[in-house]
Amino acid sequence: MKTILTSLKFTVLSCVLLFVGYVLVLWGIAAIATPSHGEIGKVELNGKVVGTTNVGQSFTRPEYFWGRPSAVDYDGGASGGSNKGPSNPEYLQEVNKRINTFLKAHPYLKKSDISSEMVTASGSGLDPHISPRAAEIQIFRVAKARHLPVEMVSEIVKRQTHQPLFGLPYINVLELNVALEKSGNN
Repeated sequence: MKTILTSLKFTVLSCVLLFVGYVLVLWGIAAIATPSHGEIGKVELNGKVVGTTNVGQSFTRPEYFWGRPSAVDYDGGASGGSNKGPSNPEYLQEVNKRINTFLKAHPYLKKSDISSEMVTASGSGLDPHISPRAAEIQIFRVAKARHLPVEMVSEIVKRQTHQPLFGLPYINVLELNVALEKSGNN
């Protein structure tokens, strides 16, 4: 009986340390090491929360920058890719459809100018970021739709480009579009 009681105490203590302690350690690291201090980065416009920095949204209107396509329509509860490989005919048809849509909205581009991220979904389907190159190829369309100088839109893109300590530069699409809205011209 004494062994069972000791084992039970050890099990409870282990659960507390491993479940609670582990979560607290990870939260502490995130609070120190991440830009949002371990919290969800909320994006606001005119005092209203319009989204978060870690989940992409669908932008299709010409006056907004577009993000990566999503295989799950940016539904966080259904996060995931299409699981179709690059030789799958359905997948290739879907990518070609995205290429044609992108070229239709950007008639000044050639097929080879399109960044692959603009026509392929991410593994999670929730990617909120694009590369600076993916934003640059959209600047002319956005500037024209907003009746803004290309240089002004280009400057907003530059200001919204994040250069992490490790990894490649990126732009959060929602934050970029909110910055455009805050520029007062749309």
